[in-house]
Amino acid sequence: MSGLVRRTALALLAGLAALCTAAAAPPGASLVPPKTGKIPVAVLVTEYANLIDFAGPSSVFSNVIVKGRGNSKGEDVPEDDQYPFDVFLVGDSPGPVETGAGMAVVPRYDFDHAPVPRIVVVGAQRGSAKMKAWLQKAAADPRTDVIMSVCTGAFKLAGAGLLDGKPATTHHGYYDELAKSFPKVEVRRGLRFVRSDARIFTAGGLTSGIDLALHVVDLYFGEPVAQATADWMEYRSAEWKTGKIAR
Repeated sequence: MSGLVRRTALALLAGLAALCTAAAAPPGASLVPPKTGKIPVAVLVTEYANLIDFAGPSSVFSNVIVKGRGNSKGEDVPEDDQYPFDVFLVGDSPGPVETGAGMAVVPRYDFDHAPVPRIVVVGAQRGSAKMKAWLQKAAADPRTDVIMSVCTGAFKLAGAGLLDGKPATTHHGYYDELAKSFPKVEVRRGLRFVRSDARIFTAGGLTSGIDLALHVVDLYFGEPVAQATADWMEYRSAEWKTGKIAR
């Protein structure tokens, strides 16, 4: 009986340790950028796309500068090569998309003609069948490094089956709804962002997307580049370094 009790206790301790480890944003491996050329960032926008959810990360990636990038032998480097990210909007059609913030945006591509991305950004929005299929295709493509949701964009990833059995977060007002709607998702509360697996990330609401985008920049190019981006944007939060909400 003592042996059974001991094995049971050890199993419970192992389970508790695993739960505590999963509760924080897992560090994971860094991302490997191309030495030259662009990193395509597809920002998905369908009807009522929340403005800050996609504008925040778009601004981060658009403002990254990697000085001397591509210069391995001391040669002159095209200035454009030092701006590594190419950000573009993708929607159901090339026409205007209403954001619900008193303005509309016009995607550069529709889902049928968008180039293969290395980064995908999904904020809160109505979504569509085309977007769901496109997300599933991107998730299956080894050329995609990152699929990141912001706010209730996590519902779109979960609806595409990309969060089953994985930790994830969303806006604090929707924790319970995410858990109820998608019981296979391990909802994490009180975190700015969570690395759900090697390629999928989920952020909390609104400005959390800025933190997650800076974290992705850090994974590609290191903390000094991410910090320089935050400084250029005059963004004072440091929560992108940890993923935790400051108390």
